[in-house]
Amino acid sequence: MSHDLNERLNQILPKLTSPDVLANKGSGGEIGFWIFDYPPEDEMAVRTFLQEVVLPALTRHQPTIRVAAVNLFDLVIALLNERKLLDKAIEMQRAQGDAKTLESLRRVLKEDKLAERLVAQHDIAELDLLILWNVGAVYPMLRTHTLLSALHAHMKDKPLVMFYPGQYDGYSLRLFSRLKDDHYYRAFRLVA
Repeated sequence: MSHDLNERLNQILPKLTSPDVLANKGSGGEIGFWIFDYPPEDEMAVRTFLQEVVLPALTRHQPTIRVAAVNLFDLVIALLNERKLLDKAIEMQRAQGDAKTLESLRRVLKEDKLAERLVAQHDIAELDLLILWNVGAVYPMLRTHTLLSALHAHMKDKPLVMFYPGQYDGYSLRLFSRLKDDHYYRAFRLVA
C-alpha cells in the first residue's frame, strides 16, 4: 500500500463523521453521494481498512452513527440464490459463455430492482449513512452508475458512500482504472 493511499485512508473516518457528509452540507443542494476511489490493486487493503477500522469506529462513535455497509457481491449472490438461479447461471456460463450468461442475468439484475431490494433490507429512514463496497466483484453483472442513479429516489437526505476500485474524476467513473462507465456527475469525491 502506497504512502498516498495510507494518507487517504486515514482521512475517511474524519470525513464520514463530519457534518458535511452526515448532514449533506456543502453539497450545493445535491443528494449526498460520495465516492472513495482507489487503485484497484489496493482492493484488499481498502477492504480490510473498511472492515477493521472504519466500520467498528463508526459503531462506537458518539453520538451514534447508524450505518449499513452493503457488500454488493453478497447482495447479487443472495438474489440469485433466492431465485434459484445461481447454479443455473454457473452452468450456463460453462456451457454458453460469458456473453449469453450476462444477457440472461441482465433481466434479473436490473439496477432499479437491486436498489429497491437494498432499501427494503435496510430501513433508510433509520440510517445516518449507507456504505456500498465490493463493487469490482459485481462487474459486469451490475453497472454502478446505474445503481447510483436508481438509489437517488430512495435515499432522500441520507448520505451514501461507495468504495470504488478505479478512478472518479467528478464526471465519470473508470472501473479498475480502465473501463469507462457512462458519465456520473452527481457524486462527490470523499477524499481527494
